[in-house]
Amino acid sequence: MTIRDTPWPDGTPCWVDLMTSDAEAARAFYSELFGWDLQVGPEEADFYAMALIDGHAAAGIGTLTEPEHRPVWSTYLATGDADKTAAAIVEAGGTIVVPVMDVMDFGRMAIGQDPTGGTFGVWQAGTHTGFGIANDSNTVGWNELLTRDYRAAMKFYAAAFGYTYTDLGGDAFHYSSIEVDGNTAGGIGALPDSVPAEVPAHWRTYFTVDDCDATVAKAQSLGGTVVRPAQDMPYGRHADLADAQGAMFAVIKPAMRA
Repeated sequence: MTIRDTPWPDGTPCWVDLMTSDAEAARAFYSELFGWDLQVGPEEADFYAMALIDGHAAAGIGTLTEPEHRPVWSTYLATGDADKTAAAIVEAGGTIVVPVMDVMDFGRMAIGQDPTGGTFGVWQAGTHTGFGIANDSNTVGWNELLTRDYRAAMKFYAAAFGYTYTDLGGDAFHYSSIEVDGNTAGGIGALPDSVPAEVPAHWRTYFTVDDCDATVAKAQSLGGTVVRPAQDMPYGRHADLADAQGAMFAVIKPAMRA
């Protein structure tokens, strides 16, 4: 378990939120699935909801302002200076999709896109420092970028965020862990050829659970769908799911858990 109340190191995945077409339905789904205590903010905060575990912030849920966008879980990368990071993103060959802006007193943010199409947020902490709890049951345990141009993505994030990498791949696949100041902070991998061509590069969020199969069954009972059934891998048993609005996410029971 990780408990934190100070800003995360630059480049670290520090927050996730869901922007969806039906926030009320999503809040009901995830509160039942993960046992989250969802605190809905005021109108001036667009009724953005903080998901709490034991009083610590675990994730956010908000409403899409542009209906043509699909519901999506987004990963935010920490920065001590959002403007400087936005400039570094552009210099490294990326794009700023949403310019740097203040989010009340919570912090400053921007939305960027890497040259391979992966979209991510940038978060400069104010009163909201990001994850208050992670790496525990029903909280985020892993974030990874999956892309069709693995080498180009690695080059971009190294230039924009200073990432270094540890190769974890094999003959049949390409995958590396992301290192920030010598600490593992996430992963980056190549989308397999078997994935349909219309699936873009994307950052995936994994939520840690105590029982992968039971969580899959519960998600289905709540109106969710199975994108990829539960299966074992060296790091645990995991599955890819989608909520009733179509936002995709993964759940995993880590191998080291009893």
